[in-house]
Amino acid sequence: MIDLPLRVGHATDDQLKSGVTVILPDSPAVASCHIAGGGPGTRETDLLSPENTVERIDAIVLSGGSAFGLAAADGVSAWLARKGRGFAVGEIRVPIVPAAILFDLRNGGDKSTIPGIGDGHLSPYALLGRKACQAASTKSAEGSLGAGAGAFLADVKGGFGAASASIGSGGTVAAFVAVNAAGSATYGGTHYLRAAAFERDGEFGGYGLPSPLPEHPNAIKTKPLAELGGNTTIAVIATNLPLTKAQLKRLAVTAHDGIALAVYPAHTPFDGDTIFALSTASGTEPAPLSDLSEAGALASATLARAIGRAVARARPAAGDPLPVWTNLCPHD
Repeated sequence: MIDLPLRVGHATDDQLKSGVTVILPDSPAVASCHIAGGGPGTRETDLLSPENTVERIDAIVLSGGSAFGLAAADGVSAWLARKGRGFAVGEIRVPIVPAAILFDLRNGGDKSTIPGIGDGHLSPYALLGRKACQAASTKSAEGSLGAGAGAFLADVKGGFGAASASIGSGGTVAAFVAVNAAGSATYGGTHYLRAAAFERDGEFGGYGLPSPLPEHPNAIKTKPLAELGGNTTIAVIATNLPLTKAQLKRLAVTAHDGIALAVYPAHTPFDGDTIFALSTASGTEPAPLSDLSEAGALASATLARAIGRAVARARPAAGDPLPVWTNLCPHD
């Protein structure tokens, strides 16, 4: 259950081995973002800079499909427009739908419906975006679905994950992530996850950290050079703290530490790591800096947990180039 006034929707095309995830706040939410990878694919992120005019967004889209996946935001925008949502320009309403994509075009799925790859004439992602809106609910499934349906890291299959934590002042921080990084989620290809230090209630196996550490715990392992053109961890940090656009920018910057805590190496020239941060608060009085500081620390820890959960809940599918994490775990 998501303890915030927003819904999460997924649409997955199993044959395509790709999909779309949409974050739908119940009402327009203040938002910003930060990009720390060298190869991002995004839409409307400049609008989220603190110095720019529009304060609130109507939805955020995370999608597979590389640049073709940006069309998912078209489907979401059309769905929102029919609901009467959007930035008012006279009598016209224009939905504000920032988006980020990950590269999953070489994951074994049938891409014949994507123009330029197969015989398709229109990107299938606009339809998936609309379906994700229709499926949105206050409960978010995890694993191999939505934007994480065809995601992989260097060592195991990736996926979509979600986690949340409470702030001392009574607020909530939640993280939603699709992880498809160039780096590794494990120590040396073992069943020990790098995010283990942040695990709660055995949410990804309860194995803890390796003891002793492997001989070369920080040996760099990334996807083969031929695959390095397409990776990314894309995420949304949501909170009910009343944060300004500038404060949300700082929250997004800080949250990137969560990627580095769960994936190594992170933020490479081949990753498009993008994090959005949004506030569902209706008040106008900004939160104190002490709350922002605590929210930033929790955002990075919660994002690390969400990445661990994404990997732990990935499911195998035909044609997968790498195993799921559960295949690496000890079996009785």
